[in-house]
Amino acid sequence: MKDRVCITLNDHVAEVMLDRADKYNALDLRMFEALGEAADSLAKEPGLRAVVLHGAGDNFCAGIDVGVFSDPGVKIDKTLMEPVGASAANLFQRAAYAWRELPVPVICALNGITFGGGLQIALGADLRYSAADARFSIMETKWGLIPDMAISTTLRDSVRADQLKELAWSARVFDAAEALQLGIVTCIHDDPLDAAIKFANNCASRSPDAIRGIKQLVNAAWRMTDAEALSLEARLQSAIMGAPNQIEAVHANMEKRAAEFKD
Repeated sequence: MKDRVCITLNDHVAEVMLDRADKYNALDLRMFEALGEAADSLAKEPGLRAVVLHGAGDNFCAGIDVGVFSDPGVKIDKTLMEPVGASAANLFQRAAYAWRELPVPVICALNGITFGGGLQIALGADLRYSAADARFSIMETKWGLIPDMAISTTLRDSVRADQLKELAWSARVFDAAEALQLGIVTCIHDDPLDAAIKFANNCASRSPDAIRGIKQLVNAAWRMTDAEALSLEARLQSAIMGAPNQIEAVHANMEKRAAEFKD
């Protein structure tokens, strides 16, 4: 994993960096594996409260490494298209969907090129902070493929179906301003990585029970009936209300001091 993805832990926040700057952080099989391994490792990390995902160098990720298509030593076994472990996602989908499966907030910082699979990885994050000069593309048709890294789950609540079809069919490059207008990125910052780290630390300063509960609620409820969503809200709140972290949040606010939450 360490030759493709670098993890840095700072208190309750983890930075995950795609580490192939000389290849624009392009995705080869080892990178796909490393991203899934990184998410699995963080899922077991005690005290983790937020994750910042970004790329080394001047680009987030250029998408698939074209060497995957030309290297005779690399074979895409169809078993790689089968779900991994308890996840519903396969190896390639997990590079993106694993960040959605993590129970803590994942904030992705985007700069330079964010193409193809790189964009789909970013879409697996909860929030996407973009540089003004970042460029985006859903370019799988360039290689005769469909976008298949969980985009059917991560983008369906943000972008209209006709807009997604146009972007995927044309494989055109679009800028951060259009990405913001479409709902593909959350906001634009002069320094998206710094902004992402600050927001992650903000999340880490709050009750981890509430922060995790919000992610679980929003991810699930957007696809539920009203009755199912209302029931989920009530169940999550019942589990949080009166628990030690919720009581600590009240006391800290009343006493005007920093809260000391337990994981």
